Amino acid sequence: MIDFPAATVVHRRMPKEAFYKRLPLTKVLREKFISDVDKIFVENSLTKDNLNLTEESESKEILLLSIFLKKQDFDAKIIETIAKHNPHKLIFLLIYEDSRQLAIWHGKLYRTEWIPSSDIELKAEGFSLDEIWDSFIEQIAIGKEQAKAAGELSIDERLAIQEQITKLEKQIQKTETAAWKEQQPKKRFELYQRLQGYKKDFEELRNRRGL
Repeated sequence: MIDFPAATVVHRRMPKEAFYKRLPLTKVLREKFISDVDKIFVENSLTKDNLNLTEESESKEILLLSIFLKKQDFDAKIIETIAKHNPHKLIFLLIYEDSRQLAIWHGKLYRTEWIPSSDIELKAEGFSLDEIWDSFIEQIAIGKEQAKAAGELSIDERLAIQEQITKLEKQIQKTETAAWKEQQPKKRFELYQRLQGYKKDFEELRNRRGL
């Protein structure tokens, strides 16, 4: 469940046309906005006052937007454009039938896997809005267990490691496939050596991340 205090609830529908007028949409993206998005709600507004926080922060308000989709394979550039051109810090709850996905913008768009609506979870954790925002990044972009295991690494350091791990996973899979298909012993050996290097780097990054 999304565990936000009752004082933060807004649940106000925002006409899609309001986004058309404010966002620098190309003709193609506007058409996808119309075809992919059904309706948009501002669900929650998190502020220092309605959360009874005592510590000041640079962040003044965090909004949770629920976006009902007409199809699951929507164009993510829609969410990116909303996030990049909105003055607020935004959390997105993407909804398609009985599936849910959380998304957040932090230099790029991070999204969770699609999960059943009953399994969605997001908590406002921290003593200031800045800390709460960082906790949202951890929960959505990194994952709770990985965030706990990462020790004293900063969020950006953890995200950088995570991206390197993802890249190495793809390189390992690609190289393994190439090695199996290669007929020439010399080239197969070279691919095998490269594969061992990727796997070594992969384990070092996993250890650094605390897994």
